[in-house]
Amino acid sequence: MASFDVLSKVDLQALDNAINSARRELENRYDLRGTNSQIELDKKALTVKLATEDHLKLDAILNILLERSTKQKVDVKSYDLSAEPVPSGKLLSRLIKIKQGIDRETAKKITKFIKGTGLKVQAQVMDDMVRVTGKKIDDLQGVISGLRGEDFGMPLQYENMKS
Repeated sequence: MASFDVLSKVDLQALDNAINSARRELENRYDLRGTNSQIELDKKALTVKLATEDHLKLDAILNILLERSTKQKVDVKSYDLSAEPVPSGKLLSRLIKIKQGIDRETAKKITKFIKGTGLKVQAQVMDDMVRVTGKKIDDLQGVISGLRGEDFGMPLQYENMKS
């Protein structure tokens, strides 16, 4: 039986490079120079903290982060931008969570989509990934091409193709 795994993960080294590049631009940019603006990455909690003085600068910092992430090949869908800015003292901060792994609801959507393709494959949810098995590799490749055409709200990777 041939199989592959559908998962969603972020390359932490590329993310770290994107954060460092955004920090350098933050220090050199004219409208943000001399302000109390900062970008911090917490690798253990998988969060990025943006802090500055007002909403306009916070939006500019977020745009810098998203632009630098795109250049470092970190998919911006992996950022959870649902949290609102929170005032703390003189600064305004925003905590951005990084999505790692596929949650249950998205995994159910993926398995439903795979079953709807009509190909002779089985999909099963395993913790934070989906394993797809089938007899023919052509069917598995058809599933991959179908999944690439859909948007599930997070970046998907396809690994461990075994025949």
